[in-house]
Amino acid sequence: MNSVTLYLLTGGFLVTCGLYHLLCVPSLLRKILAANVMGTGVFMILIAMAARQPEAPPDPVPHAMVLTGIVVSVCATAVALKLICRLHAFTGRDVLPDEGESD
Repeated sequence: MNSVTLYLLTGGFLVTCGLYHLLCVPSLLRKILAANVMGTGVFMILIAMAARQPEAPPDPVPHAMVLTGIVVSVCATAVALKLICRLHAFTGRDVLPDEGESD
C-alpha cells in the first residue's frame, strides 16, 4: 500500500465518520466538529489526488486549494461557534428546537 492509497482511504474514512455524526448527533457543537472532520477528510483526498506519478512532483494547484480551504474552514468554524454561543445565551441549550416545540 503506497502513501496515496493510504491518504485516500483515511480521507474517505474521515468523510464517512463526519457525515454520520453530522446527520445523527443532535448537539450543534458536535455537528461543527463533525463538519471539521469531514473537511479534513476532503483535504486529505485532494492532497492524494495531487500525486500524478510516483516519481513526478505533485501538482501544486490542489495543495493551494487545500491551504485556502483550511483558512475558510477556520473562519467558518469561528462564525458557527459564535452563533452557538448566541443560541446558548438565548435558549440555554446547544441543540436546535424541534418544529412543534415552542418556548
